[in-house]
Amino acid sequence: MPKKWYNYIVSVDDEANQPPQSTGAPATQKSAAQSVAEIAATMAPEPKFTTPVSDPTSFDQIYKAAEIPAAPKDYSILKVSQMLESDRIRSLPSDVKKSSILLALDAAGVDIKDVIQDAIRRDRALDTYERVQQRAVEELEGRKSKENSEIQAQIDRYVTEQRAKIQSNNDEISREKERFTGWRLKKQQEEKKIAEAVGYFVAENPITTGDVNAPPSPTKATQRS
Repeated sequence: MPKKWYNYIVSVDDEANQPPQSTGAPATQKSAAQSVAEIAATMAPEPKFTTPVSDPTSFDQIYKAAEIPAAPKDYSILKVSQMLESDRIRSLPSDVKKSSILLALDAAGVDIKDVIQDAIRRDRALDTYERVQQRAVEELEGRKSKENSEIQAQIDRYVTEQRAKIQSNNDEISREKERFTGWRLKKQQEEKKIAEAVGYFVAENPITTGDVNAPPSPTKATQRS
């Protein structure tokens, strides 16, 4: 799709509205879009970047890397854009802006087609570099997404391993508690047997038969003190 900038600087639309100057003139005139398309067709579709761009935010670096040639007499599309935004021209009607630019170019001996070619070169350089950056972003996204998947897999394996260790520890605790409970029952049976035998010979039985952590009875505490 043609860019809108040519509306300011291409005058063939005006010519299209004029009657033929002679009987030998063509029946139809070219539109501005057709003229721009013809100019674009004579140029390379994409520029080749010969040097790296260290600062993607610098359009000057992008133009330099794409080897945009110097505009005739420095009348690049950027200069024309500055002229259009100047205090003397900015507030004028569009057709007056166009005429003013064309008069300035004519006085400088610059062909409007050269300005259009400069604009197309810069536009294509920007479009090409945009595609380069997009591919770089997509490649980075692909690499990082793969790396993230690998990291997530490592995390999942680690979590699974640690949960297995936690479960193993809990199982070991349960087995040890069960073993200890069984031993305590047997210990109490053994103490009861001892206490019964001792009971025949003492007034107060000194043998404990309950939980070792239970507080001693007052009688036994007094006796032991």
